[in-house]
Amino acid sequence: MQIQGQIVDIPNRKIYSGEITVENGKITSITEATHNVKTYILPGFVDAHIHIESSMLVPSEFAKLAVLHGTVGTISDPHEIANVLGKDGVHYMIENGKKVPLKFHFGAPSCVPATFYETAGAVIDSEQIKELMASPDIYYLSEMMNYPGVLFDDEEVLKKIAWAKYFNKPVDGHAPGLRGAPIKKYIAAGISTDHECFTYDEAAEKLSLGMKVIIREGSAAKNFEALIDLLPDNFENMMFCSDDKHPDDLIVGHINLLCARAVAKGFDVFKILQMACINPVKHYKMNIGLLQKNDAADFIVVEDLTNFNVLQTYIDGELVAENGKSFVKHVDFEKPNNFNTSKKQVIEFDISSSASKIRVVEALEGQLITNEIHHKPKIENRKIVSDIENDILKMAVVNRYENAPPAIAFIKNFGLKKGAIASSVAHDCHNIVAVGTSDEEICKAVNILIENNGGVCAVNGAETKSLALPVAGIMSDKDGWETGKLYQEIDAMSKQLGSNLKAPFMTLSFMALLVIPDLKLSDKGLFSGNSFSFVDLEVE
Repeated sequence: MQIQGQIVDIPNRKIYSGEITVENGKITSITEATHNVKTYILPGFVDAHIHIESSMLVPSEFAKLAVLHGTVGTISDPHEIANVLGKDGVHYMIENGKKVPLKFHFGAPSCVPATFYETAGAVIDSEQIKELMASPDIYYLSEMMNYPGVLFDDEEVLKKIAWAKYFNKPVDGHAPGLRGAPIKKYIAAGISTDHECFTYDEAAEKLSLGMKVIIREGSAAKNFEALIDLLPDNFENMMFCSDDKHPDDLIVGHINLLCARAVAKGFDVFKILQMACINPVKHYKMNIGLLQKNDAADFIVVEDLTNFNVLQTYIDGELVAENGKSFVKHVDFEKPNNFNTSKKQVIEFDISSSASKIRVVEALEGQLITNEIHHKPKIENRKIVSDIENDILKMAVVNRYENAPPAIAFIKNFGLKKGAIASSVAHDCHNIVAVGTSDEEICKAVNILIENNGGVCAVNGAETKSLALPVAGIMSDKDGWETGKLYQEIDAMSKQLGSNLKAPFMTLSFMALLVIPDLKLSDKGLFSGNSFSFVDLEVE
């Protein structure tokens, strides 16, 4: 096979008219050639940190959509399914991913569960990390979210890091807001990346200490604007990722969109492509070609170097996508799950109180962090209820692994004026999380998900829309387009109910993520990420 175009040579910072010859999936020659082909050939895009599960698709279905946008590989943390199914979930993702051309590179989840202040479906200890790290299918130790464990020399945490070092595999970080002496100790432990920076100064400090910073732009957490100005001087130590990307967003685009945005800001295209195509492959020792002779023929053809409209995607010399059509074939897959709770009664969402002030979770647009604010509760019949007028809504987290009373708190900025929304995609333990305007609506939404063994839904009286997620309670058994369409309809309904968040379900999914400060809700109660302890709903 021979392909002509304008060859984009990123390391040598030049573009020339050329021809690529491919045999048996490898590039056998790249030569200069005179022709009239104006399209550009460059290495494929790589997502440097993503939880495939957050697309609500199994890897083989994710691949169908990702290749349309020039993505040839991912650094994938199977942390979400591991919290539900343990080591078996990791192997499920690896085996399913092997059935399609896209080059998934999975890590060993370092924090399952993320904390012991919540109920998960499994535990992965240091001995299991040792087993996983020994596998050639595992490329790195996934994000070390337990940064207090690193800082306070927790024996089990340090053993996990030690096994990654023993097998000469990198350790990913997760340290939002960590600065000064603590971040120095965290890096000294052997942790090499962070995708959680949310300010320029934080990222600059981490870069100055030798850490690689990954610019994240997902469906909820968006740090591109805050960090992109670091690109000119730090492009050799930065990458792009989406972290968590819902299916409707994946249909629209992937890493290609970040490249286009960076070009639009006037940044050097070679530096941008170094971050998008080269750096992840080198850092994680990925089996992805970089448009060099003897490399795997993993490359893309784009219309221009401004919008990065992808015309063709090749993986191992195979044409896997062309002009918006994916050639990745459907593969059958099993639907393992772990859902063991029975339907709830409305009375279980009651909360009696005569408090004059309560702690409220303040959700922030485009961020995983939250604030703790204090507010006067709305009390009816000696029970705290949703205060729609002041946008202080009741939130519940329901243990999906066993029968237990729901945990109750209150949240601001979801904006619902009626109805409720709920999701069993709730990082990281994937219990059910719901927000609503009344106990009846919250209970109804929760029970729909219990009946479906997982999913997302929006309810308003007799009107309901739901997407079942029977694979571990977090992934669909439908194809990417159908899943994306159903999700769009539910997302639209949540906004009709009053939410003005750009991605209400993605934001909702992080309201139980205790390792991101400050105030969150686990199935065991209200939790402060700053003090790393449970706190009372009532303020003394």
